[in-house]
Amino acid sequence: MLRGMATVTYFADDLEAAKDWYAQLLGVQPYFTVPGGYYEFRIGDYQHELGLINRKFARTTPDQPGGQIVNWHVDDIAATFDRLLSMGAKEYEPITERGQGTGFVTAAVVDPFGNVLGIMSNPHYLEILGTFRAE
Repeated sequence: MLRGMATVTYFADDLEAAKDWYAQLLGVQPYFTVPGGYYEFRIGDYQHELGLINRKFARTTPDQPGGQIVNWHVDDIAATFDRLLSMGAKEYEPITERGQGTGFVTAAVVDPFGNVLGIMSNPHYLEILGTFRAE
């Protein structure tokens, strides 16, 4: 059911400084940008995504599950979300379209053990997967 990591997300108060720091660390510039809110890098052998988000969009507080959310690409986000809930997970973030018409849709649950599990429909993941299958 979980097909591969789609995006690892980190929050930053100073998004520009974080972008510069990660660009230096990774040796690449972000390939996808939402001004003032988001930067995304492709990294590693499989070109996984590392996203930086302005902290004002963070949804955690000290009394809630925290840490980074790894978004796993799934083929059917609604069916996967329903299955997770039926297995005892609790909704953390409802199914949410990210950018009208872009194909990016996320949701997250808290598993029965207190971990946040993100799922995502991600056209970038499918694009990269297609290049590996074509080789």
